[in-house]
Amino acid sequence: MFATSTQPRGDVQLQVIPGGKTPESLMRPEPAKLLSAKDIFRYGWPQSDQHPALQQWKADNVRKLMRRSYKLAVARALKIPHFYGALWLSKIDGRGDMVDYGLVSLRVVTTAGVNYIVDAFQNSVEVEDMKYHGIGTGTTGAVVGDTSLETELTTEYNPDNTRATGTTAEGASANIYQTVATNTLDSGTPAVTEHGILSASSSGTLLDRHTFSAINLDGTQGDGLQSTYELTFSAGG
Repeated sequence: MFATSTQPRGDVQLQVIPGGKTPESLMRPEPAKLLSAKDIFRYGWPQSDQHPALQQWKADNVRKLMRRSYKLAVARALKIPHFYGALWLSKIDGRGDMVDYGLVSLRVVTTAGVNYIVDAFQNSVEVEDMKYHGIGTGTTGAVVGDTSLETELTTEYNPDNTRATGTTAEGASANIYQTVATNTLDSGTPAVTEHGILSASSSGTLLDRHTFSAINLDGTQGDGLQSTYELTFSAGG
């Protein structure tokens, strides 16, 4: 008779998530309801449980975010019909790690965007084409007369000179249009500071433009920027 012994064996897999980073599968950046003043604070302002670098970025970006927020609060308080765009951003690095920047900007739709919507009622353009996400390095504040990004990326895009095509869906309620896309880079190291929703993968009409504090991307490592844009319409009068 031979003596035998058995030892327990097994395998374990671990994932290290650096501070401030969350796997894409576990993250939903925008609240599943109409954006409230409390949500703007929670998702746009620095919070104590965030990585210090993310806290600093949000602190730098708050002024840009709040530039539009007070007008939104007044319109809601007075029950004035209005519409506005909200932008949420997440950086995805070449390893797949994600940094959720949350709500980065609230802006008004451009004159060109409004004219495009009127043209869509006349069936001369297709409003569902407003799903292309462009990013760039322009720093001039967004205004209603904007017709393009100030300094849009070109060969940094993958493919070159081609914006990401977003999904088209209903947001948290029936009066919110939502589109989500990820622009992945294959060259350059741009400090991205602007985003726009446009009607084509190149050129096209600008619906909305947002500016925000710089998010550094490394195209040589395959970094990307995921953008969630929501356009909210209010009813009443």
